[in-house]
Amino acid sequence: MPSGNGRRVVLVDDDASMGSALERLLRLAGYVPMVFASAEVFLKAADARCADCVVLDVHLPGITGFELYEQLRREGAAPPVIFITAYDEQESRNSAGAAGAAAYFAKPFSGNDLVAAVGRAIELHAAGQSAH
Repeated sequence: MPSGNGRRVVLVDDDASMGSALERLLRLAGYVPMVFASAEVFLKAADARCADCVVLDVHLPGITGFELYEQLRREGAAPPVIFITAYDEQESRNSAGAAGAAAYFAKPFSGNDLVAAVGRAIELHAAGQSAH
C-alpha cells in the first residue's frame, strides 16, 4: 500500500537505468519522484528545491553529491538526504555521516530499504520542523 502521500523525492544519479528503476519504485510507494542525471541539471530546475527528501549519488560527474548537498545547505534549502554509491568507501561513509545523512546505501541495495529510509527521513524532518 503506497504511503508516500504525494511527497516529493528528488533523485540525482547519472546512471539512467538506476534513475528509472528508483523513479518507478518511489512512484509505486506513493511518492512524486523527480529524477535528474546531474547536479547541474538539478540546480537549473526551479521547482526541484521543494523536495521533501533528496537521494544523491555520491560520485556524479561535475558537481558531486556531497558538493551539491553542501550547496543546498548554504542556500538554506536542505531537505533530508540519502546518499547512494556504487563505490562504497570509508571516506564516503564518513562524509555522509558528517553531512548529517539520513541514510547511506551502497549499490546494489534493497529498494524496500531505500523506500523505508525515505519515509523515516521525511517523518523525522517534519517532526523536527514542527518542534521549532
